[in-house]
Amino acid sequence: MSSNMQPLVDDLAVQLYEVQAVKFGSYLLKSGITSPVYFDLRVIISHPVLLTQVANLVFQTAVQAGVDYSSVCGVPYTALPIASVICCNNLIPMLIRRKEAKDYGTKRLVEGSFNPGESCLIIEDVITSGSSILETAAVLQKEGLKVTDAIVLLDREQGGAANLKKEGIRLHSVCTLSRILEILYQRGKTDKALVNAVKTFIQENNTALAFDQNSVIAKKTECEGLSFGARAESATIHPLAAQLLHLMEKKQTNLCLSADVTNSKELLQLADSVGPEICVLKTHVDILEDFNLEVAKKLRQLADEHEFLIFEDRKFADIGNTVKHQYEGGMYRIASWADIVNAHAVPGSGVVKGLREVGLPLNRGCLLIAEMSSQNSLATGDYTKAVVTMGEEYADFVFGFITGSRVANKPEFIHMTPGVHMHAEGDNLGQQYLSPEDVIHKKGSDIIIVGRGILMASNKVDAAKMYRKAGWEAYLGRLS
Repeated sequence: MSSNMQPLVDDLAVQLYEVQAVKFGSYLLKSGITSPVYFDLRVIISHPVLLTQVANLVFQTAVQAGVDYSSVCGVPYTALPIASVICCNNLIPMLIRRKEAKDYGTKRLVEGSFNPGESCLIIEDVITSGSSILETAAVLQKEGLKVTDAIVLLDREQGGAANLKKEGIRLHSVCTLSRILEILYQRGKTDKALVNAVKTFIQENNTALAFDQNSVIAKKTECEGLSFGARAESATIHPLAAQLLHLMEKKQTNLCLSADVTNSKELLQLADSVGPEICVLKTHVDILEDFNLEVAKKLRQLADEHEFLIFEDRKFADIGNTVKHQYEGGMYRIASWADIVNAHAVPGSGVVKGLREVGLPLNRGCLLIAEMSSQNSLATGDYTKAVVTMGEEYADFVFGFITGSRVANKPEFIHMTPGVHMHAEGDNLGQQYLSPEDVIHKKGSDIIIVGRGILMASNKVDAAKMYRKAGWEAYLGRLS
């Protein structure tokens, strides 16, 4: 960076702080890590002068770096207005990368005019691991474009540059987190203790390690030897999956209770008493005889208190428009309180797209049903493989599978297995049981789903503790 740009960058740091684009506190990042600093650069669209300053500095950084490019693409969505201002002010062609192709019109993932072989410069607001830039680069490269450089306003200095370099992309940043901390301290906006805390956080949370782990992970078909905590640090993991893996490590439980009860009082009592033993509570609200949204509110409070996620076992299986309304509306309003839902892949990708439209803005997640624990299930073979492919295609919303064994090689996908019982037998309605050891250690799943083994016990809390211990010991055995 030239000396004449530095005063402008320093002043920008203060302005970003004053409009609350830079915040200090405790914030959950996309990776699932809790950070003492957060950058919310979306607010600059409401400050046109500041947005213009940001765009000018990003453009000048590209000029000084001598980057050769024919077009510009902003990473969706925060960087789009920055890229738009740059392109309008400097008469540069702009491209837009869609997060998903539409089912109508041109169905393109990249909008705009370009020729294969041309170079496209990627613009991003903040870089941590670089995963968003790499995702955008992959889409552009698939269309025949070359991507050699990326410009970011702010580098959090947590390994993003190194991760891009491994993929042949050079990173150029307007400013670093260290410099922002220095300027805010000099201008009296923060104190030394906070500066040191943030610097320590940067040093202890380098995402380049997570990318290195991913290269090793890919060789392990069942993630053998990889802890839940390590998987949570994957640069491409769904935020909800990271949150779940972290709380599983914290509570030392991979137990999901299938709370198939028919009245709300019993459901809430179960959630309260067994909540400390589980990582997920699975509900079937359509069998509750007295459900109302106040019950959902109380359940949500118990989930927050005992640190477990709520999984509504709705098994959506209709066209996209229908499941969208089923998810967000009706008497259950599932999206307003359930962290997780599941769906059959039978209707095709439309079922995921419909749920995704509702759930993605709410930071919800979906499990696809790849296998079932019932006798003579048709969810096997090529069907299961097709389900996994669909999950990988929509990995920004689908974060795992309901399955009897590990079906996906990628460590960021969570596998949950129903039909778990200490006595691996079955019932007269086709349910087939597996033991926690079978499910976790031998078949490579992550979470055991237990229903009647706990619900029919004389002491449900003791039964939950027993399954929790068995499931966790099977997990530790898999690591050894």
